[in-house]
Amino acid sequence: MKSPKTEAAIGLTMSRLEALEKASGAAAFTEDMTLPGMLHGALVLSPHAHARILGYDLSRALALPGVKAVITGAEIGRRYMGLVVKDETALAVDKVRYIGEPVAAVAAIDVATARAAAALVEVEYEPLPAVFTIEEAIAEGAPILHEDFASYFKIYDASTCRLPNELTRSEIILGDVAKGFAECDVVVERVYETAAQNHIYMEPCAALAAVDGRGKVTVWSSTQSVFRTQANVHESLGIPMARIRSVVPRVGGGFGGKSEATVQPVAAALALKTGRPVRVVLSREEDMITMRARHPARMRVKTGARRDGTLVAREFEAWFDGGAYADDSPAVLNFAMFFAGGPYRFEHVRVEGHAIYTNKLRAGAFRGFGNPQATFASESQIDEIARELGMDPLELRLKNIVKPGDRWLGGQTLATSGLEACIDKVIDASRWRERHGSPLPAPAGKRRGLGLTLTAHVCGFLSTSAIVRLAEDGSVTLNTGAVDLGQGSDTVLSQMCAAGLGLGVDDVNFVAPDTDASPYNSGTNCSRVTYMVGRAVGEATQAVQAKMAKIAARILECPEDDVELLPGGLMGVAGSNRTVSFKEIAARSLWFADGGGPVIGSGSIMHNEPLDPKHTLLSGMVSFHNVGAFIFGAQVAEVEIDEVTGKVDIVEAWCAHDVGRAVNPGAVEGQIQGGFVQGAGYALSEEMLWKGGRLINPSLSDYKIPCALDVPYEIRSFVVEVPDPTHPFGAKGVGEPPLIGAGPVIANAIADAGFRVRRLPITPERMLRAMLNGEDGVDV
Repeated sequence: MKSPKTEAAIGLTMSRLEALEKASGAAAFTEDMTLPGMLHGALVLSPHAHARILGYDLSRALALPGVKAVITGAEIGRRYMGLVVKDETALAVDKVRYIGEPVAAVAAIDVATARAAAALVEVEYEPLPAVFTIEEAIAEGAPILHEDFASYFKIYDASTCRLPNELTRSEIILGDVAKGFAECDVVVERVYETAAQNHIYMEPCAALAAVDGRGKVTVWSSTQSVFRTQANVHESLGIPMARIRSVVPRVGGGFGGKSEATVQPVAAALALKTGRPVRVVLSREEDMITMRARHPARMRVKTGARRDGTLVAREFEAWFDGGAYADDSPAVLNFAMFFAGGPYRFEHVRVEGHAIYTNKLRAGAFRGFGNPQATFASESQIDEIARELGMDPLELRLKNIVKPGDRWLGGQTLATSGLEACIDKVIDASRWRERHGSPLPAPAGKRRGLGLTLTAHVCGFLSTSAIVRLAEDGSVTLNTGAVDLGQGSDTVLSQMCAAGLGLGVDDVNFVAPDTDASPYNSGTNCSRVTYMVGRAVGEATQAVQAKMAKIAARILECPEDDVELLPGGLMGVAGSNRTVSFKEIAARSLWFADGGGPVIGSGSIMHNEPLDPKHTLLSGMVSFHNVGAFIFGAQVAEVEIDEVTGKVDIVEAWCAHDVGRAVNPGAVEGQIQGGFVQGAGYALSEEMLWKGGRLINPSLSDYKIPCALDVPYEIRSFVVEVPDPTHPFGAKGVGEPPLIGAGPVIANAIADAGFRVRRLPITPERMLRAMLNGEDGVDV
C-alpha cells in the first residue's frame, strides 16, 4: 500500500478536547461524583513520627449516629504494595513511621460525621526514637524504621545497602576518575542541597469505590495510572485483579504525586466492609501531610577540567531523603544519577547514590524525577568551573556538549539532539554575548544578573499499548489507557491517530482510561506519553491501514500495492480518481463474508535500547534498563535582587526545548511556560518544613507557591524541532525539562549578580544571609 503524507493534524495548534467542558464547569472530577447510597470516608492519622501500635478503641466512633464502619490496619493485615520495594500497607500495621500516616478510616453518612468519628478513634501508641535527617538515620545505633527490610520484595539486589536505614545504594563508573583528576588543571568540589517540594496539584487526592453484586470493586480516582491503581488495590487488599476495575474521571493535576496509591485502597476497603459506595477526599492540609513530596537531596560534586576548558572528570555523590517508605525513591535516585554528568562529554565519571529511610512523609515521583536535583548541582558547578577558568560559561558549555552519535552515561546512543539549536535560540533572544560579563543596569538598591543552563532528560521508558478500531461511519475509536492530567495528552494522541489515518481530529473518539477496556499503559509520568504512547498509536494506525488496504483492494478490484491512503477518510487507486470511503470499508469488513471481520489495529511498545554494561559499570539498584530517547533544552534568565530584603525577582526568561516535532505547538509552549513557573517556585520559595517530624507549613497560607506577581512578564518559549527517527511523527516529550532547568538557571543568574547560593530554595532570608556575609561563593 502506498502512504503519501496525510498528516494535516500534526503541527496544528488546537484547543484541548475537554477545554469547553472544563471552562464551563461541566467536567466531572472524583469529588463531583455521587452514587446512590454513597458514604463518605475520613482518615485517622498518626500523631507520632515513630511509634508502636498497641491497640485500638473504636467504641466511641462506632457509637456516633451515622457512622457505618471503622477499619484499622490490623483488620486489613500485612499486605504490602509498592512499585520498587513492597514495604507499605494501606493503613499502618503494628507501627507508624511518620506523622500523618493513615492508621484507621471511618465511613459515615456525610463528611462532617466521618471527620467527627475519626477524631473519636482512640489508638494506643508506644513512642519510639525517630530519625529526621539522613545523618541521624545512618548513624551507628540509629533506630531502624523497617526491621523486615531484608524480607521485602524488591526489584533490585539490596545487598549493597550497608548503612542503617539505607533503602538503596547504587554506583555508576565510566573510565577512571582518579586518573582523570590527575590530568586536570582545575578541580572544583562543592556541596549542593535542595529541599522537599510539595506537588500542590489543584485537585487533592480522592477516590470513590463501589462493589457490585458479584463482589467486583470499581474504583474511580484521581490517578496517573489506572493500572498502577488496580495493582495497588490488589496488593494491599488481596483482591484478584480480575475483580478490580480502575477508572479515571477528569484529573486536576498530578506531577508524579498520584503515580502510586493514594486513598484508593482505603476507599475500596470501606466499600467492601459496608457494601455501599464510599468516597474519600482529602483536604489540602491532609494531602500535604499524608501524601508525597519531592526528595530533599544533598549532592557533593567534584569536576575537573583542563586549562583550555575541556571537561575531563566528574565525581557525583548523591544522598536522597526517601522518607518513611520506598515509594519511587530508588528509581528517582537512579534518574538523578543518570544525569549527574549533564549533557557534557566526560571521559571519566563516578556516581554514587544513596536513598535513606527517615521518619518523615515519604518522597516519591515529582516532575523531573530526580533530575531537577542533579541538574541544579551539575549546572551550578559548570558555572563555577567557568569562573575558575576565566571562561564565559556559554563557551565552556559549547566546547563540551554532547552531539548526535555520542554515548550517554550507561552506553546508550544519542540518535538526535537539538541542543545546539536550543542554545542558539536563547543566546540570540537574550542578547547574551552583548550583555553577559558586565554589570547589568538595575534600579537603585537592586542588582541584576544573567544566568544560563542546559538540560537533558529522557522520554522513553516502560511499556505501553494502543488500540484503534474503525467504526461503521468511518470514524475511529482510540483507546490507550493513558491518563490526561491536564497537560493535553488526550488531544495530542487524538491528533496523532487522526494524522496516521488522514482524518480530522473530530473523527477520533478518545476513550477514557478504564482497566476493564483499555490496553496497558504504565502511567503518565516522565514526559513519556507523547513519545511512548504516540509510538503505540502509530503502530496501531499502521495496522488499521494495512487491514483497510486489503478490503479496499477487493472493493476497487485492484492490486493491494496500488491502494493509497488519501486525506478525508478515503482510500484510492494510485494515479486514478477511483476511491472508496472508510465507511464503505467498515461495512464490507462487518457484513460481507470476504470482509475479514472488524478492522482493529493494535500497538505494543517497550523502549528497546538497553544499558550497556561493557560501556559503563553499574552496581546496586538499576531501576530501568532501557531508558532512552533523549530530549534537550537551554534556558537563560535575568534576575533582580533587592539588596535590602533579599527578595529575588525574575525579570525575564528565555526557554528553548527540542521536542522532536511539535504535534500541538500551542500546547508545547504552554508546557514550557508552566514548567518554568513551577520550577521557579522550587528555586525561590517552595520548601516543606518539619519540626520534630511534624510538617509545620501544611497550607497554602504558609507554603509559598508562585502567583501572578512572582512570574516574569515575559517567559519567551522557543520550540526547536529535530524529528526523532524512532517516532512515527518525529515527536518527543517536553513536560519536565522546563522545570528541570529553572532552579540552576535562576541560581546562576543570582551568582552573576554577585552571590553563589548552593541551596534551594533561595528564599529572601537565605539570599539576605548570603549578601550580609559579604563573601562571594559562600555556602549558605
